[in-house]
Amino acid sequence: MSASERPSEDSLIARFFAPIAGEGALGLKDDAACLTPKPGHDLVLTTDALVERVHFLPEDAPGSIARKALGVNVSDLAAKGAEPAGFLLSLALPDGWTEGWLADFAAGLGEASRDFVCPLLGGDTVKARGPLTLSVTAVGQVPTSRMVQRTTAQVGDLICVTGTIGDGALGLKLRSAPAWSEVLSPDERAHLADRYLHPQPRHRLAAALRNHVSAAMDVSDGLAGDLAKMMKASGVTAIVEADQVPLSAAAARAIQESPDLLDLALTGGDDYEILCTVPEKSLDRFRQEADSIGIPLSVIGRVVSGDGRPVFRMNGLERRYDVGSYQHF
Repeated sequence: MSASERPSEDSLIARFFAPIAGEGALGLKDDAACLTPKPGHDLVLTTDALVERVHFLPEDAPGSIARKALGVNVSDLAAKGAEPAGFLLSLALPDGWTEGWLADFAAGLGEASRDFVCPLLGGDTVKARGPLTLSVTAVGQVPTSRMVQRTTAQVGDLICVTGTIGDGALGLKLRSAPAWSEVLSPDERAHLADRYLHPQPRHRLAAALRNHVSAAMDVSDGLAGDLAKMMKASGVTAIVEADQVPLSAAAARAIQESPDLLDLALTGGDDYEILCTVPEKSLDRFRQEADSIGIPLSVIGRVVSGDGRPVFRMNGLERRYDVGSYQHF
């Protein structure tokens, strides 16, 4: 189809995005959405941009790209104890896009929106001269003054993470067909690939985070770097027992085959799990609530006084990771 035969922006919106829009979107027929927060609630806002070859690869399925774009933002909301309320999407399509690609993207976006209970409220679609670029701005709600911050970890708190760590980074590494991948079963390779492509934000844990943790953030740029970031913001540091960091069966098998992958698991990104600090007296209730909704929770260390990088204890040795979380500049 030539550029002159392509549908207009308005027809694209009506065909692909209006069917998945939420109530506040007004059918995507106006210039803005209208969102009324629940009484006694604050709005929490977050935004992330995704760029082809930086955050995803050209061969990634359109539906996977859509799910990741929304998932990474809902993950940020979850770490703040916020319930998703909706999102805005800005989509810059490069030369060569097709209606088939856009249909698959919208289908994946709609599925993710339903799974995360986060409706589309509006956005913008433009033509770009560069790579495919998209940006999501997600809106969440928390009871007034109850947003969970990353700056409030306290000495003596336990350090916890949800789920498993390192799968996303190993899933990306898997795409280069490293030698260690040959020992993995097809199911194990599929698990790692899925964890990289399809983040599963822990939005159902939001209320428990508000009720029981002292500080939290999501693990998007690597456990070691994100923990260092949260500890520095709180004016403390941490000791982590590396053998307590939860690994999936696939990650554990890969690390057994190639032990240097442990560093990648601890420093790589794309986990989108919750990293939080919990007063010891609150741990049992927090764990019970996480268990009740099927979200695994592991204690991996403790907050201590100091201002250095967190210490990771492993095999009788102590290590501080010099790498920070991922930086674009």
